Amino acid sequence: MSNNRTPSVLVVDDEQGILESLGILLRNAGFDTHTARGGREGLERLSAIQPDIVLSDVRMPDVGGVEILAAARQQNADTPVILMTAQATLQSAMQAVNEGAFYYIQKPFHNDELLAILKRAAEHRELRVENRSLRQEIKRREGPTGARPVGNSRSWLDVLRLAETVAPTESTVLIQGESGTGKEVIARYIHELSSRAERSFASINCGALPESLLESELFGHVKGSFTGAIKDKTGLFAAAAKGTFFLDEIGETTPATQVKLLRVLQHREVIPVGATDPVAIDVRLIAATNRELEEEIRRGAFRTDLYYRLNVIALHLPTLRQRADDIPLLAEHFLDRIAELRKEERKSLSESTLDALVSYLWPGNVRELENALERAVLLTPGSSIQPNALPERVTARVSEPLVADRVPANPTLEAVERAYIMWVLQSEGGNKSRAAEVLGIDPSTLYRKLSRYGVET
Repeated sequence: MSNNRTPSVLVVDDEQGILESLGILLRNAGFDTHTARGGREGLERLSAIQPDIVLSDVRMPDVGGVEILAAARQQNADTPVILMTAQATLQSAMQAVNEGAFYYIQKPFHNDELLAILKRAAEHRELRVENRSLRQEIKRREGPTGARPVGNSRSWLDVLRLAETVAPTESTVLIQGESGTGKEVIARYIHELSSRAERSFASINCGALPESLLESELFGHVKGSFTGAIKDKTGLFAAAAKGTFFLDEIGETTPATQVKLLRVLQHREVIPVGATDPVAIDVRLIAATNRELEEEIRRGAFRTDLYYRLNVIALHLPTLRQRADDIPLLAEHFLDRIAELRKEERKSLSESTLDALVSYLWPGNVRELENALERAVLLTPGSSIQPNALPERVTARVSEPLVADRVPANPTLEAVERAYIMWVLQSEGGNKSRAAEVLGIDPSTLYRKLSRYGVET
């Protein structure tokens, strides 16, 4: 063991004499040793102590060693579990290894043999933890052209730093932001930096499916539960076992679906459509929405209890308007990617084209920028992209900023109102509910005015 930290070991057995003898042996060998009399107490101490290593008997009258193994693996996949038994068979040994046991040792055993196994288990765990930490550090340092999402603006870097802080935890994350701001990009980034990175990342857009189909996709169903259910189906929560599940546009879900999602978060289990027995699940949940959920709660369209269950860690993504300094960097990134996908020479942006990109407000955010550049590449026969290859809406407003440094000589009342509303909205980070409060108008009035101005709501 390369570090100086004393490994902790939880010993679980239903025989007090074995617990006492193993306790003395392991403490004398330098392990921080804890004991539990029987499997039920073992589960309780496992959760309370979170040991580095578990040493458990297989056959116990209340809860067996295989159940201890499953609970330990669910709590922390890096925890080695060594199973002991007086009645070892090849079949039972293979089952234990298939379930994820680090080692399967038969009683009685020599003390030196057990200590050697424990030492290897501690080294194995330390190596896994160090490797994961190294992978995470490498990903953090890869920069804009690597795994880290592109952007150098202060607001974007603040989001990335918070994402990197919460990634190693198991906390539920709620990502809020307008459509096209990169919510799934951040969700995948959190997954890649987490201890679940080697497992699957599943995602679903809750607004893209009707309620009945969405529940089947989320929770699964049993054969015959509805017309067309010709066989059992595993839901995405179960399919994403040990991994991360990304629920995009969760604000689009119905109250009935929200109740079921609340159960998932409270009890970590799902009930497939048409079934009666719950199925335990082990996933890290990340949700996202482009709606103001607090406003949805006031309207009665979203459950308060679900909101607080989801909003453990909140990430608010800035709009592209709020991180306009990142537009040149993002444009270069997309041009590189388009050229790589099309296997052709990379095209460049003329100075006037870049000016047009920076001047446009991008109501569709980063997604709209990417689509505009893909279109421009297709319409450009040469190597330099000119403004006429961009969508007309992008070039039409270059000389018409919403808030100018110089006020027109005789501005209309509507022009002044529009400029002020946009200034307040930008000052409040795009939050329409807070902007309406500052303006002293009802949110529905603000939405109507923005719609009249041609601003996406």
